[in-house]
Amino acid sequence: MINIGVLISGRGSNLQAIIEACENGDISARVAIVISNKAEVYGLERARQRNIPTAVLTSEKEIVQELEKYEVELVCLAGYMKIVGAALLKKYFGKMINIHPSLLPSFPGLHGQKQALDYGVKVSGVTVHFVDEGCDTGPIILQATVPVLDDDTEDTLSARILEQEHKLYPQTIKLFAQGKLQLVGRKVCVSA
Repeated sequence: MINIGVLISGRGSNLQAIIEACENGDISARVAIVISNKAEVYGLERARQRNIPTAVLTSEKEIVQELEKYEVELVCLAGYMKIVGAALLKKYFGKMINIHPSLLPSFPGLHGQKQALDYGVKVSGVTVHFVDEGCDTGPIILQATVPVLDDDTEDTLSARILEQEHKLYPQTIKLFAQGKLQLVGRKVCVSA
């Protein structure tokens, strides 16, 4: 069983999906600590309801210290709205993943769903990737597609993408916990 540290900035719906997958035994892991860069977010309450330790930190040095304190082996960014810096990357490169609401490398950064609609794509989706120094530029682990409907709004597309996020993130964590992900350059190989 591995210890997971989850970094959030908001409501924590992906955090909830991760917690439930751990509690159900779908993943051989436990959420050891939830850290937010904002004090008044619902994701912290989700963690407290499950008796998971929480912290509100903005300094990367302090974040690394807190993750080390809980012997975190995998860091999951779940709606964490800060670019990760050198301190976290040095300690957790290849052990830090992020989820993004588009099929990267298309539409990185904020409002991936709106970018997809504005561009007129017919298919969008979700990507889980390893974190590197860029904004949503790390090696892609898994992706899931979501069709873009003619009458979609940012809200309706976001809701369908979020359903896939809640499935794909736990699936990725499970593969990591099982030692089935191998990073070779920019390519992530998934073993059977």
